[in-house]
Amino acid sequence: MERLNQYRQWIQQVLARHKQFVPSYGEIEQFTVFDHNDDHYLLVTVGWSGDRRVCGSLIHIDIKGEKIWIQHDGTEVGVADELVELGVPKSEIVIGYHDPNARKLTEFAVG
Repeated sequence: MERLNQYRQWIQQVLARHKQFVPSYGEIEQFTVFDHNDDHYLLVTVGWSGDRRVCGSLIHIDIKGEKIWIQHDGTEVGVADELVELGVPKSEIVIGYHDPNARKLTEFAVG
């Protein structure tokens, strides 16, 4: 349980760090969503870039079955690597947006 609480803190820390980087184009707002009951964590981008609507998750992370599942990573640096730098073992991180067969070819958990 203590390990999962630490993971939650680190996930929130990573999302808060990325929230600081607001796009230089358009009128874009970024905000975090922390669902502590079901362990869903998101960084959402909403706004307008000219006449085009921008709305979606930049980062989506879940904790499922005591592992961190990265469901979406729209960053350049890679959220998985940031979590590893904080102390999360690669065996505890699932790259959920990769095909299950492709996950076997990475250093990270399969599921």
